[in-house]
Amino acid sequence: MAIKENIILEDTTLRDGEQAPGVAFSKETKVSIFNSLVEAGVKWIEAGIPAMKGEEVLALQEILDRKDEVNIIGWNRGVLEDIKYTLSLGFKAIHIGLPTSNIHLKHSVSKDRNWLLTTARDMIKFAKDKGIFVSISAEDVGRTEISFLQEYAGNVAEAGADRLRLSDTIGILNSQQYAQRVCAVREASSINLQCHCHNDFGLAVANTLAGLEAGARYFHVCVNAMGERAGMPDLAQMVMALQHFYQIDAGVDTQQLTSLSYKVAQASGYPISPWQPIVGSNVFAHESGIHVNGMLKDNKTFEPFEPARVGGQRRMVIGKHSGRAILQNILEERGIETEPQTLEHCLSLVRKVAEKHLGGIPAHTLCELYRQAEGAIT
Repeated sequence: MAIKENIILEDTTLRDGEQAPGVAFSKETKVSIFNSLVEAGVKWIEAGIPAMKGEEVLALQEILDRKDEVNIIGWNRGVLEDIKYTLSLGFKAIHIGLPTSNIHLKHSVSKDRNWLLTTARDMIKFAKDKGIFVSISAEDVGRTEISFLQEYAGNVAEAGADRLRLSDTIGILNSQQYAQRVCAVREASSINLQCHCHNDFGLAVANTLAGLEAGARYFHVCVNAMGERAGMPDLAQMVMALQHFYQIDAGVDTQQLTSLSYKVAQASGYPISPWQPIVGSNVFAHESGIHVNGMLKDNKTFEPFEPARVGGQRRMVIGKHSGRAILQNILEERGIETEPQTLEHCLSLVRKVAEKHLGGIPAHTLCELYRQAEGAIT
């Protein structure tokens, strides 16, 4: 099945992302990240948890100043008082978190399925009577029987929920299994579905794409794949995968992806891996001789897309695996005319000192090595 053209990206960096262990955004930081998401084109943002009160609410109140230009979601436990408080702040959209697996019902909220079905209906009705957009969870779908998942979907749809979030809470499903659950719920109900996939086995992006292919309309992402445990689907990866594989524009300005990533990395205190897809510092870096030789002739040789498309920069790195072509190119850019024998000796020197220059040998050091090579030959 093809992915719907009207799919909706919802960022939860400020809720699920901030729930990553050790992460705590100040009011100013939270508002700044929210504004950057909006400026990048994100139209749906799960902004936080009002029931936390304190500084969280101060940030949310400032964020709500923009509620007429972006859909701002307030996350709530399955507790009526939480929902009442969230609505009192002026939210036009809420999410209600409720589990559907027996293990979560028993050990997380100490309730049974009858309580779940009744509570879900009552809370949805309360919020819908106030004219609010209501999203509700089926948490831990990986350990929920499909037949009950279908029953629950019909229950919340009949109660008037606008959206059902299918949460693979501990990331235990593969793409086929997650898609199977999306298909099963779609067969039982016409309610809009949202993918919420965790990355415990590194499948969050793949599972989200599979869920969208199976008919889900909404999907969750976090900047830098932040989130509980192994995190969530990465915003940049999802945006670019949808463009590349499905020719779908998620509405995000891709040229802001790298700057947004580094902003959140600084705010969270967790640096970006050089190998982080799309935005990592090594994504457009080239050292291997055969790679660089190809890149010097045609940039498409070893890159799936231009770095400028995501606000990145290409780097040619001088190191142990470099070849003569990159040395000659860099030296000549700095006004040094090279000679084949000297260049060969310079390459040997580069390989000898490479281990002392993790991250690459600077251009000025290469020039010094070339002068050494000249002196050794003469």
